[in-house]
Amino acid sequence: MKIGFVGTGVMGTGIVMNLLASGHEVIVYNRTRAHAQTVLDAGATWADSPKAVAAQATLIMTMVGYPQDVEAVYTQADGIFAGAEPGSIVVDMTTSTPALAVKLTQEAHDRGLESLDAPVSGGDIGAKNATLTVMVGGDRSAYDQMIPVFQQIGQRVNYFGAAGKGQHTKMANQIMIAGTMTGLTEMLVYAKAAELDLPQVLATLSSGGADNWSMDNYVPRILRGDYTPGFFAKHFLKDLRIALDEADRMDLRLPATQQAKQLYETMVDDFHLGDDGTQALIKTY
Repeated sequence: MKIGFVGTGVMGTGIVMNLLASGHEVIVYNRTRAHAQTVLDAGATWADSPKAVAAQATLIMTMVGYPQDVEAVYTQADGIFAGAEPGSIVVDMTTSTPALAVKLTQEAHDRGLESLDAPVSGGDIGAKNATLTVMVGGDRSAYDQMIPVFQQIGQRVNYFGAAGKGQHTKMANQIMIAGTMTGLTEMLVYAKAAELDLPQVLATLSSGGADNWSMDNYVPRILRGDYTPGFFAKHFLKDLRIALDEADRMDLRLPATQQAKQLYETMVDDFHLGDDGTQALIKTY
């Protein structure tokens, strides 16, 4: 299949590499071409704009940074909607807002396109190893067509309903992750202050009721001083802000998530560590 892909950052690169490995022809665009070099070297083809990507493929996928970036790559003059042919499928895998997913789906329908919001969980490791969890909302017929492709980049794919439901599911995921990230950080701070052997603490907790994905994947990185982003802290802060905005709209109070947001605001805004991975929260302690 010929697939267009916009956004070759940490996550997008892993996804494109797996699409190429599955035998697809992939046309890519990224705001900074140098950041696409890995996938270009692996066989992807460059296009000069999102519009040019969409003009060459009937399946166009996006994985960019922020909701405003999503809206731009779809709706700007040289965006995807300007180049996509009727009958094409557009799939936004960025963690974005449910409201924007609904808006883009409505515009896609006006142009004769099908649309999905399909954010993922699993970080750089999941993207690299094709073990992502894919959370999907939007057109059911498009989802049915996309299942084989999703299965080439992820190990679990679930459909949750109309446009925006994939993004709502990702918000639920990020609320859960917020608790595990603050928990693993304070666990390490406590264990170090108690003069415990930290690798032994990790091995012990990983075999009991405290085990979780974040601890298993991020604590080893912390112990070797590796703060490279499996997921950028600035993007996680963006997600927590979206989650809390959506909670406000539903008249929900989420005090633990609010506290996590404040901790990541300290990390990103005060310590200027937004380009580190989420595990670098421990530097603020």
